[in-house]
Amino acid sequence: MHVLVNERPTEVEDASSIGGIRDGIKPDADVLVLNGFPSPPGTKVKEGDRIVLIRKGEIPPISELEALMMARHSPGTHERLKSATVGIAGVGGLGSHVALALARSGVGRLVIVDHDVVEPSNLNRQAYSIDHLGMKKVRAMEQILLQANPFVCVDAHECALDERNAPVIFADCDVVVECLDDASSKAELISSVLSNLPNSLVVAASGLAGHGPANEIVTRRHERLYVCGDGKSGIAPGKGLMATRVMVCAGHQANQVVRLLLGERD
Repeated sequence: MHVLVNERPTEVEDASSIGGIRDGIKPDADVLVLNGFPSPPGTKVKEGDRIVLIRKGEIPPISELEALMMARHSPGTHERLKSATVGIAGVGGLGSHVALALARSGVGRLVIVDHDVVEPSNLNRQAYSIDHLGMKKVRAMEQILLQANPFVCVDAHECALDERNAPVIFADCDVVVECLDDASSKAELISSVLSNLPNSLVVAASGLAGHGPANEIVTRRHERLYVCGDGKSGIAPGKGLMATRVMVCAGHQANQVVRLLLGERD
């Protein structure tokens, strides 16, 4: 019987248990994952199953690291995400968290664009730390992403986006995520991508300021455009941007991207 053990084709006896396979291949493994689900040693395996054996506290060889990182994904998911390219317009409060979530999810290539630098007022809601102050956001973001997933390809652009360069920069992106601050810039980017890149989908955001109920953040579809947020909460005196609600919306955006890449268009 043929199975995959830490992504390596392996022949085992019929009716083998995951614990028996562990004992023969990696007897010191603490975590046994079968097809994305942690399983007890007595669980039987079948032809084509994916098994991941992990020893807690061990720094694995680079040849096994990616398989161990993605062990909890459903079988087949990682292959589809790894082949995808996603563009992220702006890596501030939304974009930095979207990028990190997609890197951790195994998206193969991220095209990130931002012209700004990291400054202290960013730290209340963005994925950066004090060590990144003064750095270009795309360079700081590249560091963060590669620390989280060294297998992601990061294509970083230090520039401002407009209706002319957006279709060029995002030309081969399956999905473009709009994470800009200015309303006119958001509208211009969305229009440019939808008009010039007919094979690309757009995931945008609208309405995430303040500390209103998280359940008001939803995702709405408008043909090739998906908009995450409550659709009404804009920045105003007494209603700023806070990490809690920003991250809820960023999670909606990142999750919608993953769903689209896996073929779920509703």
